Amino acid sequence: MIAGLLALLVLWVVLTYNGFVKSRNKVDESWSGVDVQLMRRHDLVPNLVETVKAYAAHERTTLGEVTQARTAAIGAADGAGRADAESRLTSALQGIRVVAEQYPELRASENFRSLQGQLTDLEDQIQASRRIYNANVNAYNTRIQMFPASIVAGRSFTTRELFQLDSPDKRAVPALSF
Repeated sequence: MIAGLLALLVLWVVLTYNGFVKSRNKVDESWSGVDVQLMRRHDLVPNLVETVKAYAAHERTTLGEVTQARTAAIGAADGAGRADAESRLTSALQGIRVVAEQYPELRASENFRSLQGQLTDLEDQIQASRRIYNANVNAYNTRIQMFPASIVAGRSFTTRELFQLDSPDKRAVPALSF
């Protein structure tokens, strides 16, 4: 009887541990999906900058911000620093869109429209990859924090951070007054 209970306990520990490993690997795999999309965006930015530069040579500040943000995003470590760097790149890319509003000939350029379309598609793919990653992180974190499985998780399995590109203050609804 005791041997049977002990065997069940050992089986539960092994299955729980293996489940944690599977969940952690799923988080890592989904992070690689996010990373691939971010790298594709990083690769697209220089082409976009060069296209804008050809039409709006005096917009050096905006183009410089985009280039600096891209460099920071490429060099950022994973975690909060990476999310912050990617958020700055997203904001800097918004500056390119503002510049395009001021130059109708730029907006009319086939090359620019193509790059803008690719960037829009990439942003959608980044959001989709980020949602998958965050769902996997949430499931993993919940699993290792729930009792009694948290005993098996111990210190071998640590929680992961969600990947958010926007800061909470940027998501606040602006006040409107008429």
